[in-house]
Amino acid sequence: MSGIQEFIANEVKSNDVVLFMKGTPQFPQCGFSGQVVQILDYIGVDYKGINVLADAEIRQGIKDYSNWPTIPQLYVKGEFIGGCDIVREMFQAGELQQHFQENGISVRAAS
Repeated sequence: MSGIQEFIANEVKSNDVVLFMKGTPQFPQCGFSGQVVQILDYIGVDYKGINVLADAEIRQGIKDYSNWPTIPQLYVKGEFIGGCDIVREMFQAGELQQHFQENGISVRAAS
């Protein structure tokens, strides 16, 4: 495993929720990353955002790691959940919130 793959694996395993994204949670730099940030913020989940634009190695490395061609990518407890479309569909169906709770990750109570 290359250094970048080890870095990615460590981030994914040592943080409950990790979002590999373009930009930062405060300043998303693509619409898809921004949508996932909005969903995670709405649910009220603590997560770590990793800006793939800051490092070309991470940008390519995460695609190799997940075998998924696009950014953003959401990981929960070391498991790849999906990109923007999947996250949005799960959120709208209430499955995303349920998935977090099943994994012991606290979410904001639905209002």
